[in-house]
Amino acid sequence: MPITLTTISNDLLSSTLYDLMDGELRDGLYKKNAFLDNARKLGGVDTGDGGTKLVMPIIVDDHTVATEHVGGWEAPNMVFNDVMKPAEYDWVGYSAQIGINKMEQVKNTSEKARIKIVETRARQVMSMLTRQINQQILAGAVTGTTMANMNTLNGHTITTGFLENGAPAAATQTNTVGGLAKATVNVPGWYNQYETCASSFSTAGLAQMQALINDCNETAPMGEVMLTIMSRAGFANYRRALSANERYVDAKTLDGGRMALTFNGQLVEQDTSMPVNGGVGTDEYSAYMLNFDALTLVTLEDFTVTPFETLEGGTIQNSTLWFIGQLGVNHIGSNGVLVDGDTWV
Repeated sequence: MPITLTTISNDLLSSTLYDLMDGELRDGLYKKNAFLDNARKLGGVDTGDGGTKLVMPIIVDDHTVATEHVGGWEAPNMVFNDVMKPAEYDWVGYSAQIGINKMEQVKNTSEKARIKIVETRARQVMSMLTRQINQQILAGAVTGTTMANMNTLNGHTITTGFLENGAPAAATQTNTVGGLAKATVNVPGWYNQYETCASSFSTAGLAQMQALINDCNETAPMGEVMLTIMSRAGFANYRRALSANERYVDAKTLDGGRMALTFNGQLVEQDTSMPVNGGVGTDEYSAYMLNFDALTLVTLEDFTVTPFETLEGGTIQNSTLWFIGQLGVNHIGSNGVLVDGDTWV
């Protein structure tokens, strides 16, 4: 007697996927996404209002010049300057497919088994897209995919990257960010801060990190550095430099919370996607110091899924995961990069 197999409904698959989106998606390929994981917590992700471009105005000049009054009859200086220029960024969109085909449904007759397949694939696809966007933001040039139009912090190998390997001056920082050339705008807020450990973290690491965060915070018109993302080797060197200052307490006094490493009161995380650039000791980026009052991932559609639909003559049921947004900055000077800190001595 023939077996009648009912295809699981698109509505049930869709509701399963929506439940997953509200929770945490993890898979065997998961790795820490230091930028995305922390930007959400620290106010670095915002929702855009649409438009053909993401526009962030920057202040590039003083509006007026002060007039000194001695006798009180001096004419005030009535010369006005246009103080703002628009940094403009193109929106980018990325999609990834989540599907189950007819053969898989026939092989897995129980509804629970079919839903499990969809759950597993949804976790992997969400993790993959998150991982690739995070890597593009940190390093640019994500291999195995096309994400060249998502802005990146890596200004060493990407000419539109925000943070360059060089002193904050027109002679050493020449990238164009948001359509505005750093050397042409030529104001402190449009050059990133920069320090180098000169391949000796043991002698220069902590001092250069302190110098970098001081420069970032001194230049910031609002807020301050909120997050430091370090390379794996740089993070290990930072912990090694702090070892003499570690303190231990009786285990009974510890709580169940996860202890986090900080620098100058702000969180320090490692991420293996930090850009190597020329190689260890040759322009590798060991740390980013980021101010999310100036640097924002603006989203128009933040990791949403479409309802499942039946395609290809009923052989495939498919949902699309979408991300639409862009990374923008309106004050580069309150962000910085630490270079060549992956080597201890």
